This record gives sequence, structure tokens and C-alpha cells, in this order.
Amino acid sequence: MPHSKKGPGLQPVSVWRLCVLTVCLCVHHPDEAAISPQDPILRIGSSLTATCTLSPEFGLHASMLFWTLNGMRLSSSAYTVMSSDVLSVTLHNLNGSKQQSGDNLVCHGADGHVLGGSCLYVGMPPEKPVNLTCWSRNTKDLRCRWSPGGVGETHIRTKYTLKYKLRWYGREKECENYSTGKQRYTCYIPRNLALFTPYEIWVEANNQLGSATSDITTLDILDVVTTDAPANVQVSRVGDLDDQLTVRWTSPSELKDILFQAKYQIRYRLEDSTEWKVAMDDVGNQTSCRLAGLRPGTVYFVQVRCNPVGIYGSRKAGIWSDWSHPTAASTPSNERLQSGSCDPKPGEQNSTLRRELKQFFGWVRKHAYGCSGMSIKLYDQWRVWLQKSHRTRNQVGKQNLSFHYLHTHIDTI
Repeated sequence: MPHSKKGPGLQPVSVWRLCVLTVCLCVHHPDEAAISPQDPILRIGSSLTATCTLSPEFGLHASMLFWTLNGMRLSSSAYTVMSSDVLSVTLHNLNGSKQQSGDNLVCHGADGHVLGGSCLYVGMPPEKPVNLTCWSRNTKDLRCRWSPGGVGETHIRTKYTLKYKLRWYGREKECENYSTGKQRYTCYIPRNLALFTPYEIWVEANNQLGSATSDITTLDILDVVTTDAPANVQVSRVGDLDDQLTVRWTSPSELKDILFQAKYQIRYRLEDSTEWKVAMDDVGNQTSCRLAGLRPGTVYFVQVRCNPVGIYGSRKAGIWSDWSHPTAASTPSNERLQSGSCDPKPGEQNSTLRRELKQFFGWVRKHAYGCSGMSIKLYDQWRVWLQKSHRTRNQVGKQNLSFHYLHTHIDTI
């Protein structure tokens, strides 16, 4: 916003300072004095002596002036009155500019009105950009991200240019769609990419103090395919089983038009823990999984991510997607352990195990056909049936031991 200030015997002077969301842009003011040097570009840590030379027709004296930097008044100990119309200020060990548009060094009259100003650009020449990575959502596009090589170059305006070309032939091209804000240092190539031929990709950095180029990254589009995280992740109980949960999800939409297999990973953690445990790493188009061996009556958080493999026959895996948003579910409470219960004696325990195994095989004959029915899924179903029986509370505490006994003694029964 412009505003006016009026000195003795002077016409109103318009002062411009453009601010957007608390970021003030360095702009030049109508001068009643000449500031030198004008808009210097300096390295961090350097020193600067600037002068404010008054226009003689205004009748001001240099000893009445003062300086500000970004609105903060500078100490008079840094001033030198060089003549009646020239006042200098010396700044030592300059820090990086607080804004890429430049820092405002302004000369003021005694009443505070602006006589003239200069923009200071303080930073460092760029170092070679680092951490260049690229990925594709559909084998037809490419998005690349990198990091500045040094902190100093971020204080002044530095231009980054992503370039790419086919490795063995083709001309050099420049990416045109650069992101801003939180997604800075990212560029998007939406189309016209070749498959089955490697690309060379690099980033060039330039500012008014120098230039630098990143290392060259070589990649094939098919090797950097990724997806969004799996959607609609749902976690539910498995009947009355108190140590299991079922996880279901929807395949990422980006891969529906591509010949692929999906490699999924599932991880989970306890509600009061920050440590994740990976539970599944499998290849195939399955979109569900059962977690076993969980704690009864416990809340779990579950996440799923996807890695596309076998794109157009390629044997290499793609890039893991982000993890899905955590989904919570709890296992049923274990109410079977009764207070005051006693463990059976060894002989009684062995007899009980044999009786339960006979029950199990009797149940199998009714519900399974042939050896193919002997599976962990079938055993889970039997456990549910057993838990619902009238003898559950007295026997279920020994069920895990029963299953172990089944595997170790099945040939003797």
C-alpha cells in the first residue's frame, strides 16, 4: 500500500512496500537521495559499506539521517558522516537474505520519511543439487524431485532446470512444469516419454553468484513405476478368534490399465507403540490378508502399501507407494482365563488333549472332504465352534497346546 510522509518544505513522498502474507518484497522508492551500491549481490559473511548521497535541492544535512535494514534501525555506531550530504553505513559479517526478493536497506530523513533504498541479495553460489529421484504413475509420465546442494543458495533466488534426454540418442529437453510451495524442487513431465530405453536426467542450478550441475541419473521408465497407496483399507475381526484380524483393501487405480502383478506389504503396531511390524510381503493380485498371533483385547493400527512388478514383462519391481492411512481395529477380549482356576496335573492334561483331538477329528469328518480340508483355515473354524460350545471356558485355555500336540503326535493317534 502506498502512503505519504511530508518533510519540512518538501512535497509528499510516496513510499511503496509490497507485503504478501507477511513476506515483504524489496521495491525501489522515489529517491530524494542516491544509494550506492544499488542492489548488490553478496556472499554470506561478507561486509558492505553503503552511502546515502542527498540531493542538494532539499537542504538536508547528512548528520540528521539514519539507516534501517528490513525495517530495523541500524546502530549509529555503524554510520560515518562523509560530508554534509553523504552518510555511509558499514555492515559486517552479513547473514543470508531473509527473503529471496532481497533485504531492504533504506536511508531515512530525521522524521523517518524514506529518502532512498537498495535491495541486498546475500547468499552463496549453488552447490550441485542432490537426492534426484524420479517416478511414474502410469508409464507415460515422469515426476522428479531433488534437494538444494547447500543452504546458502536458498537465501537468494536460484533457478533450477531439470533436463533429460535418451541415453544413446535424442536431443536434450527441459522440464517445464515446476511446482511451488511445499512441493518446491519438483518438476513434472506429463507425456511423450519412451519405454524400454533409458533416460539420462540431471538438474542445473544457477544464481547471480554461480552455477552447478547435479550428478546424472540413468533410469528406465518401467523401473520407476509407482502408485498411490492402496485405498479403502478395512480391518475386521475373524469371528470369535481373539488373536486374528482380517485386512482388506482396493488396488490402486493407476495400475488397472497396465499388465502387472501387485506386491503388497502390510504392517501393524499396537495402539500404545510406535514400532511397526511388517506382516506380509507377497506377489499377486490378492487384496486381503489375515494377521495371526495377535494379542486378545488389543487395538491395532494397520497400513498397506503397493509395489507394481512385472510391468509389460519387466522382471524388476517398481517403487513402493506411500503407506495408506492407518486403520484401527481391536481383537476380541480373552475372557476365558478365570480367576482361581487351576492347571491340570500332567496326566490329566494329556488325557484332556487326547479327548480334544478326538473332538477335532470328529468335527473334521463332518466338515471336510479329503486331505485338502486339513488346513489352518479349517482349524480356525473348529476353534470358533469349540469356543461356542458349552465347555469352552474350561477347555479353551489349553487349545494352543492342543494344536501343538496335533502336529507333534498326529502319527500316534
